[in-house]
Amino acid sequence: MAELFLIRHGQASLGADDYDCLSASGEQQSRWLGEHFARDGVQFDCIMSGTLRRHAQTLDAIRHAMPGLPAGCEAHAGLNEYDFYALFTALPDEHRHLADAAKHDSREFFKALRKVLHLWTEGALDGRVPETWSAFQQRVANARAAIQQSGAQRVLVVTSGGVIGAFVQQILQAPAAMAIALNMQILNSSVTHCYFNREALQLSSFNGLAHLDDPQRHAFRTYG
Repeated sequence: MAELFLIRHGQASLGADDYDCLSASGEQQSRWLGEHFARDGVQFDCIMSGTLRRHAQTLDAIRHAMPGLPAGCEAHAGLNEYDFYALFTALPDEHRHLADAAKHDSREFFKALRKVLHLWTEGALDGRVPETWSAFQQRVANARAAIQQSGAQRVLVVTSGGVIGAFVQQILQAPAAMAIALNMQILNSSVTHCYFNREALQLSSFNGLAHLDDPQRHAFRTYG
């Protein structure tokens, strides 16, 4: 079977005016991941990513350590993260306190985001958000199908935590709550590994951080 390596982008700029930009730590995480692949002799014959800037920057940093990577990259909008800003903006009055809580610090942000995601999956934000949960699920499924039909033997995909959570939830045929639980665990630059062919896709490992195993790199294990 062919192999799929799902990579969450490096640390972005949570709390800054422009979240969609890697921090210095995010660039370092991604370079270390590329070095890890290079040391292990891993080669890819297909590269895919979402269309967000943090995806492209993560891939660029991986390429810096792996100059032998294929030059092209297939951009697929189905690999883009959900718009969490839009989800907070869409909260009805009875849940506006979640948007206020999210402004305090990163810990409170993620606690509030978990609750907002549950509201989204339950349809409580339908009609107020640019993308429903079912539409998000469908585009992730479309991206998964594109990977399976690619004909490649080893695929590198750079995407986001929400997509990876939904991807694994779909593989396991689990309820929406599982996608949220997984999403909240996925660390920056982590590797989720799968085997696949045109008919099936199987999870092999989830949220791997072998490139950050060195104790001196533990401070680079981030979620934002």
